Amino acid sequence: MEGTFQTSIHLCHENGQWMSQLPESLWDIPLYNLSLPGSHDTMTYCLDKTSAVSDNESKLVNLLNKCMPCIVHPIIMKWSTTQELSVTEQLEAGVRYLDLRIAHKANDPSMNLYFVHMLYTTVTVQDILCEVLRWLESHPQEVIILACRNFDGLTRSLHCHLVARIKEIFQCKLCPRNVVPTLRTLWQRGQQVIVSYEEELLVKEHCELWPAIPYWWGNKTATRRLIRYLERMKRIGRPERFFVAGINLTENLPYILAHPFGSLKKMTLQNLPYLKIWVKQQYPGTKKECINIIAGDFIGNNDFVKDVIELNKKINPPLNCYGKGAGGNTEPF
Repeated sequence: MEGTFQTSIHLCHENGQWMSQLPESLWDIPLYNLSLPGSHDTMTYCLDKTSAVSDNESKLVNLLNKCMPCIVHPIIMKWSTTQELSVTEQLEAGVRYLDLRIAHKANDPSMNLYFVHMLYTTVTVQDILCEVLRWLESHPQEVIILACRNFDGLTRSLHCHLVARIKEIFQCKLCPRNVVPTLRTLWQRGQQVIVSYEEELLVKEHCELWPAIPYWWGNKTATRRLIRYLERMKRIGRPERFFVAGINLTENLPYILAHPFGSLKKMTLQNLPYLKIWVKQQYPGTKKECINIIAGDFIGNNDFVKDVIELNKKINPPLNCYGKGAGGNTEPF
């Protein structure tokens, strides 16, 4: 398995500038009608043994962690880590949607913000935003979506602080929500960052912020049930603008107890071949059944990013989501 993992990462690094290499026929299509790879819980790669348990977790989890940290903390780590590549490596691999769960630690007098998924990261939000900026400056034709979500412990003043930092760091690279975000338009305007913000009041106050992007989260432990959920959502119909189909499986307590030597990584990797089949069957576009962003865990494995990017080949000739032969056009870019 490790050999396959390393090979996948090597292949993914070929996707660092995939947007700039798309054919001109796709430059005027809004990004919410293209197929974009995303990472679920982007920042969990930097959780480590020093990471504190979130104050938002249950009292039982926090109590057990205090009483038996040597046993409980490693278990939490195994089931809360969803990525292994750093944010720069993910962007270089072709990921263009970053799922950022932002938190402020209780009883912390500073304005420092962190990322959270059961555990707090040790890296700050500001450091990561600056890292993203450095990558964008060396990839001027790539566009990314930052989904700021699940605000844990943020007060009004902390929200204002975060938005101010976002605007200060990215400045003119931010795409305001009144712009139809096609590649040609964004390249002409020098804009590379779309910020989705899950706090409606702040969105109303800042034109640089986009509304929260819907995330189709199946909350399933089994691949078949997850795929049935995603297909049901497709039958309901896609939102008009950005949305995410999450192909990430989710553990629960019974599953963890039934797999005492398991981890989210093992759970994900053994199911990736089946999820890969579903991904390759999808179509980007405007029609009801079409997809937009597909986000997954451990995105460096099994050519996930490459498969999502290649779905854009199905748009050429023009958007078509219907018919058994719709996916037959596999002409290279």
